[in-house]
Formats: sequence, C-alpha cells, structure tokens
Amino acid sequence: MTDPTLRRLLAITLFSLLSACGGGGDSNTGSAQTPNVSVVPPATAVPSDPAAPGTGTPGDTIAPPPLTTPPASQAATTFTRQEASRFLGRATFGPDMAAIDALAASDSDVWFRAQFSKPQTLHRKYIDAMLAAQAAGGQKVGFTRVYETFWQQGIRGEDQLRQRMAFALSEIFVISMQNESVRPQVRGVASYYDMLGQHAFGNFRDLLEGVALHPMMGLYLSHLRNQKESATRTPDENFAREVMQLFTIGLYQLNADGSLKLSGGKPIDTYTHDDVAGLARVFTGWSWAGPDQSATRFYGGTADPDRDWKPMQNYAAYHSSGDKRFLGQSISGASSGQADLKLALDTLFNHPNAGPFFARQLIQRLVSSNPSAAYVGRVSAAFANNGSGVRGDMQAVIRAVLLDPEALAPAGTTLRTGKLREPLLRLASWMRAFDVKPASGPYSIYYLDDPLNGLGQSPLNPSSVFSFFRPAYVPPNSALAGAGLVAPELQITAEPSVTGYLNFMQEAINSGVGESREVKPDYTRELALATDTAALLDRINLLMMHGSMPARLRGQILTAVNGISIPAATASNAAQVATAQANRVKLAIFLTMASPAYLVQK
Repeated sequence: MTDPTLRRLLAITLFSLLSACGGGGDSNTGSAQTPNVSVVPPATAVPSDPAAPGTGTPGDTIAPPPLTTPPASQAATTFTRQEASRFLGRATFGPDMAAIDALAASDSDVWFRAQFSKPQTLHRKYIDAMLAAQAAGGQKVGFTRVYETFWQQGIRGEDQLRQRMAFALSEIFVISMQNESVRPQVRGVASYYDMLGQHAFGNFRDLLEGVALHPMMGLYLSHLRNQKESATRTPDENFAREVMQLFTIGLYQLNADGSLKLSGGKPIDTYTHDDVAGLARVFTGWSWAGPDQSATRFYGGTADPDRDWKPMQNYAAYHSSGDKRFLGQSISGASSGQADLKLALDTLFNHPNAGPFFARQLIQRLVSSNPSAAYVGRVSAAFANNGSGVRGDMQAVIRAVLLDPEALAPAGTTLRTGKLREPLLRLASWMRAFDVKPASGPYSIYYLDDPLNGLGQSPLNPSSVFSFFRPAYVPPNSALAGAGLVAPELQITAEPSVTGYLNFMQEAINSGVGESREVKPDYTRELALATDTAALLDRINLLMMHGSMPARLRGQILTAVNGISIPAATASNAAQVATAQANRVKLAIFLTMASPAYLVQK
C-alpha cells in the first residue's frame, strides 16, 4: 500500500478525523506490506481451538433459559437489508452478509427466539483445556488466554446477541484484570464473563446475585474475606457502595423515565453513608466456596479446586451478628448471612430506581448515548413488567431496548440518537464483516491497551470500576457540553488514540491482527468487485455503515479508490494486478472505517 494516492488520502482522512474529534496534529502512517490474498482460511474452527462452537466436549455448554413471551403490543418487526444491518450492528458484534440476508428475509421475533434459544459455550472450558495442556508440558496459561477465548467466541460464536450482551454487561458490572488479585485468576475471570452471559437472557435479580457472589467480584471489590465488625475493625464498604452507586440504583432518586427527582431544585440522594455501612455488614462472612467453613478455608489456605468460579459461601463465624439497617430495611442480628443477602438484593432489585437506572445504561451501551426520557421510560416499564407480571425479565428488556421506536427511527431524524463506536467494537465489526480468523491456532489478539500503538481498550481490562468510560461523561468545553449531552466513549478519545486507531486499523486491514499478524481477513468477495468500485463500496457500506454512507464521503472514497489503476492483465503481471486489486479493496475499507460518519454509529 505505497501508492501516492493512498498516502495522500490517509493524510487527508487523518486531518478530518482529528478535526471532528476536536483535536489536531498529524502522523506518519507508514507503509504496509501486501498480504497473500490467494490463501483463504478455512471457515470451520480448527482442532486446536478447544472451545470452538461445535468442537467442545459434553459439559462445555449451558442450556439456554426458557423463552419468555413478548407482550402482545410488541409486534414483530421486519427489516430491509439496510435496516437489518443497522439492527445487527447494535445487537451483535457486527453483521456479515449472511446474517443481513437472513434477518431481512425473516423478522425480529424469529431472530430473537433463535438467539435466546442458542446454548452458551463456556469460556472457562477453553481455559480448562489450556490448563490441561499446560499440565502435560504445554505452554503456561496466562491472562492472554482470556483474550483468545473472548475474540474466538465474540467473532465466531453463533449466539451473537449473548456475546454482545455479555460485553455490554461487563462494562456495567465491572471487574478488571488490571487488579493484581484478579489478573492471575485466569479461570475465574473467564467464568465471570460466562456468568454474565448465562444471566444475560434470564432475570436481573439472578444476574445481580451472580455478580455479588462471584469470587472475582469478591476479589475486585474486596468483599471476599470481609469480616464482621469488632472494637478495632469496621466491615469493608467497597462493594456495598458500588452495588448501589454503579450496579443498581445510582446516586440520585429517579422517576420512572430516568429523570431526576428534585427537592428544592436539587437532586435527592438515593442513599446515605449509614446505608453503605449497614449494607457492608450484610456482605461480611463471604469467602471462597468449599466443603466446610474452617478458618483456613475462609482465609484461602485450603483451596477447593473450583473455588475460582463457584459462588462464594457464607462463613457464620465471620458474618456480622449486629443489626443491619439500609434503604429503609432493618435486619435482626440473629439472621443468617444467606438471609441477609437475599433481603439486601431483593431490596435493590425492587427499588424504583433499578429499572430506569439499568435501562439507561443498557441503551447507552447498545444504541444511543442520549436516549430520550420517553425511551428510558419504555424500557424501564419492560423491566418493571414483561407483560406477564414478571419484573427484571432480561429478554423483555433487551427486546425493548433494540425494538424501541427511537432505536428504529431512521437516521437523520430530529432525535438525538447514536453513539461513538468504542474501539473494540470497531475492530469486532471489521472482523465479523470480513470473516477475520486465524488459519490455525488461537485468536492471538492480546495487547490492545496502548492508545497510540493499539486501541486503548482490551476486554475485561478497564482502568477502574467505572469501566473504560463513565456513562455521564461530558467532553469539557465542547458543543456537546453546551447542548447538555453526554458522550461516554469520548473519555478515551484524544489525538493519541485517534492516531493510534488509524495506524492500527491500517495495518490490520492490510496484514491482519494478532501475534505475527496471523489472524487474517478474507477479502475474496471484495476482490471480485475490485474493478466495479461502485459495487465494492455498496458492499462495504452495507456491512460497515448499514447503508448510511453520506453521498459526499462516497464520492471521496470512490475517487481515491479509482485512483489506484489496475494494469491490463498479461502473462507476466498477475502479481501486479493482484496487488492493485487488493489495494483498492483495503483502501475502500480503511477510508470507510476512518471516517467520522462510520465512527458515530447512528
């Protein structure tokens, strides 16, 4: 990719992208090598992928939860191919052409039923297979194995809605491998992600309990080995605070549509420090699972072989025997740890804030940074009642988020819809669109955290319990701030990360990703359109931008791509023809993914 036209367009695009993000500067994009596009990786999982769908052993999967019936008022939605692509861009890690055509030929109800019914393949089983290989003298299993199974299932898994939901939930119910206690627990981290996926289609109350009792959350927010109060000790308040502030009810009381309740013109606090202190007593006595309640096991000296993924158990000797008061509840000191936990989680689950607080966050992760109050209210209502009197039905909530009239409204309406695509989702959408996979071996995509040399994001590795970015982040001194709007993903967006993204994707599109660039795209179908650049761009537009590419951008990309001449074929220049065709394809994809119109998902 050393054509002068290409290099000029890269420079122009970089400048326009930085300007759109409020920055400035330039960067040397460098040259890249042309990959061998004559070798097409196999479409099926290779035997060395121990947890690949369809290759696992019995016990590798979990059966899906029962299907719930959507309310009669929610009619099935049909889609054009462009609408199907747009829907899949939110509900999955990205559309491919087969998924677009299948959804366009069906309807939303059929699609949801199929997705809700797919079994779950366990990430923990992938790690277990790696650990077995290690025990037999194989490579040591480190935290990068979590990334392997994340990308393999996220890109190749047929249960795309579950994959996308698990990632969204991981950005709400946060643990991070940046924590020194969590990072070595490779099996535990994989199982935490499994737990989020398991409950993604169940009930929010069960999800909340799964989060509260998972040992990785216990390590991350320090309520594992949390002990009852004494003359010299107060219970750790970390999880008690965050389970309210970040996971369930938030800082301020909300109306059913997510708007703030006010008193004297000021927001009303949802809880006080006394509530935190009372709830902290509930979360005492919880530690590693095992067959007994010995002090040695509580402190971690006697390790059950599956303690890194089994729910924590309560140790009566370390659980607070004092009274516990929080959020209007009062618990007698004679109650057990299990009973205390049940009442606490039931109270949070039934709090009037729980529905609108969770609804807004899930809408932000999947559809729009600034949903209207009416949108939040409709999703909150589905949380409160799925149409059959059930509260917290995740299937109903997911349907409500993705099928809301505001979500389905055509781009370009007066609604303030849309969100900035976070870097991991940009990479995932490219991988899904162009069947990116290793010819053999694992998805070795590891160190993406550096914003200048990577993407500024690695899965399950945010910098804090607030995730990669805060839901209410407002870019300071910006037009968004003046309009009273939030843009969470812009918290990790600046000149270094914009430049880093462009450089990263240029190399990825050209040569592949991962160790030794061994995870490669398949551009076979695009190469067949290299001489018909309008058709080529139509295909890329549908896959990456859901048919919404602005006419001006389309014209600019077509001009650039047509600027790469393809020599007339002769008996001796097949390599030159192939190189020119490949450069056309890669330039069209890169300029699409570099454009602000792609980066802002509408």
